[in-house]
Amino acid sequence: MSQPLAATTETPPHTGGLLLLIDGTAGLLTVAAIGIALLLFLIIKARLQPFVALLAVSIAVGLLAGLSVTELFGTVQRSDAVSTIESGMGGILGHVAIIIGLGTMLGAILEVSGGAEVLASRLLNLFGEKRAPLAMGLTGLIFGIPVFFDVGIFVLAPIVYAAAKRSGKSILLYCLPLLAGLSMTHAFLPPHPGPVAAAGLLNVELGWVILMGIVCGIPAVLAAWAYSAWVGRRIFVAVPQDMVEAAAEAKQAVIEEQRSQGVVPREDPVPLGTVLGIIGTPLILILAATFSSIALDPSTGRSVIEFFGSPFVALTIALVLAYYLLGIRRGWSRKSLETVSTASLKPVGNILLVVGAGGVFGAVLKASGVAQALSDTFNDVGLPVLVLSYLISVVLRVAQGSATVAIVTTAGIVAPLLSEGDHSQAFVALVIMAISAGSIFASHVNDGGFWMVAKYFGISERDTLRTWTVLETVLSVAGFVVAAVLSVFV
Repeated sequence: MSQPLAATTETPPHTGGLLLLIDGTAGLLTVAAIGIALLLFLIIKARLQPFVALLAVSIAVGLLAGLSVTELFGTVQRSDAVSTIESGMGGILGHVAIIIGLGTMLGAILEVSGGAEVLASRLLNLFGEKRAPLAMGLTGLIFGIPVFFDVGIFVLAPIVYAAAKRSGKSILLYCLPLLAGLSMTHAFLPPHPGPVAAAGLLNVELGWVILMGIVCGIPAVLAAWAYSAWVGRRIFVAVPQDMVEAAAEAKQAVIEEQRSQGVVPREDPVPLGTVLGIIGTPLILILAATFSSIALDPSTGRSVIEFFGSPFVALTIALVLAYYLLGIRRGWSRKSLETVSTASLKPVGNILLVVGAGGVFGAVLKASGVAQALSDTFNDVGLPVLVLSYLISVVLRVAQGSATVAIVTTAGIVAPLLSEGDHSQAFVALVIMAISAGSIFASHVNDGGFWMVAKYFGISERDTLRTWTVLETVLSVAGFVVAAVLSVFV
């Protein structure tokens, strides 16, 4: 289902480039080191937008490695000539943009309809006050599938405030399990940008990514929940009253905005089964298609399953269900559905550009021969590709803070290591899990998520480092360990 990145040439010509530092593998490795160092400098020190930084570094690496200007940018004389930059950008966005766009709109409808509140309140009632932290964790785990991490915090933080205030205990007991669930789904499961982008770059079916994401993510989140329970009893953080008031004002503002868009909130809550059904529909359809290709012989029935299990079709079906069951059936106008969907896509532009620039970076590495030089060197080191993928992702994550940048950059670097061997889809999906696990390691002050957690839950910077940063590290290490163990068998 994923589209492989096309390269304009299989063998780097090394003629016509502006500069080639040293001929051969040593020169290409030097170019790779300069490129990664330049990327980190532009993002960390120069504070350049990651899309611009990735694009600038891709061009610099291509020219330094010997690609000509024509190979990088194409030529106006030949409209049919596809440049390396165009093939890299188009190869990844042709697959990723549709999935991220559909998933974003689906999450917006679930958010605005009140699906998160229904999910959290039902789970809180089901588990009771003593197991409220588990209920919050499950809420983050389920609701985190279709919504972005920051949206999940914004929507669910008031519920955390209420649960912590009612119990009189540390807010950490309730927010950390929630954050673990949101973070795990954001890093490991489609339709979130990271795993979807990696699947496109490494040419893996999303069904395998979903399966391995669940298998690696669930033990990781259980370990994080155990840590949350332990640290929540040792560090007391009171409910931030100013954020409680701000959340109430924000909720009222959202309601008023919805009314102005024609969305009239109904008093009766959305049925829990409807919320779970809509969230689970695309996952089940995509997994069914993946396993039908293994278990069934070619037939009409298998073709039908694979059609409905295509990520594009599966997410479209889920979105249409959400439009009807959560929107039209509950009194929304078609105009309000359009308004909510369109508004949800505004923050996606930056994500797509970063993912596309990551695709350009990968294409330039391949076309210039830098990727092959890295592959040969890594093979000589003797470390398994899964371990290398994790370590590279960890270094990029800790250095510059963005999980998405860490994922797309690492995937571009390790792609040639996987293209040489006869690796199964299951194994490559586990490599993606290792990359994703590395991308959430040790969230600290250069990560926007760090400050969002500290702000929304009233945690000091010192305690955020002691709790949230460690929580992310537990998720990262546990997810990687499970992926490494499974890789032995697949």
